[in-house]
Amino acid sequence: MENHPNVDRVAAFSNGLEGGNPAGVVIAEQMPSEAEMQRIAADVGYSETAFAAPTGDDSGSWRVRYFAPSTEVAFCGHATIALGARLAARFGGGTYPLVLNDGRITVESDAAGDLSRAALMSPPTKSGPVAAELLAEALALFGLDASDLDLALPPSIANAGNDHLVLALADRARLAAMGYDLRAGAELMQAHGLTTINLIWAESPRLFHSRNAFAVGGVLEDPATGAAAAALAGYMRDAGWPHGGAIDIVQGEDMGAKSLLRAEISDTPGASIRVSGTARVI
Repeated sequence: MENHPNVDRVAAFSNGLEGGNPAGVVIAEQMPSEAEMQRIAADVGYSETAFAAPTGDDSGSWRVRYFAPSTEVAFCGHATIALGARLAARFGGGTYPLVLNDGRITVESDAAGDLSRAALMSPPTKSGPVAAELLAEALALFGLDASDLDLALPPSIANAGNDHLVLALADRARLAAMGYDLRAGAELMQAHGLTTINLIWAESPRLFHSRNAFAVGGVLEDPATGAAAAALAGYMRDAGWPHGGAIDIVQGEDMGAKSLLRAEISDTPGASIRVSGTARVI
């Protein structure tokens, strides 16, 4: 990991002053070239780095792109939270309109210094069933079989800007034991257009534990994943799950980086999900 003077480092969805998922943030007057953004993201070495520059129009919007060490990502939740915290630190707390590759969202944050709160409004959500071939390959990847699944939440492809495979497990111990081959995982995810594979366990209808495989980005596991949280919340709405308007997600605990995410869910099918948490400067 190299130091770049124009890169801020922020852990999003932290557990107070601990845990969270580190992201790089570059706020520039003009967007760097794709090659430069990819190089910086690879040098920083975090699962994602967000790059932002003002659009220059009357809306006050920021153009944002996200790069993992090996590829560009259409949307990244934790890097958006990190970006919101740094925008607030530089320009004051409030709501910032963001222009992504495939749509528009907002991020809001206070300006509380090294530990702040931030929330994003995700892209629209959708979900659907998983093809039998993909399900069989994914179960084999993690050494699981159908008996390990929680049938109250059938496997699903959930989307809030990216496709995520959701696998709900019936036992917390199986979640804690998650393991897989990184190269095989990347090949599977590339073949099926997946950004992450989200393994979850429901402690209660409104509290979930998650482990999120991000092999396609060259990362075995993310300690906090806002995009996957938004997609999961959208799936909960589509499935008629008794979410009561919000779910809390504990992620990263099994990898020693406990992270806390909250996803607020409206009743409108396909509507944006509000995902919030704290962000700490690294």
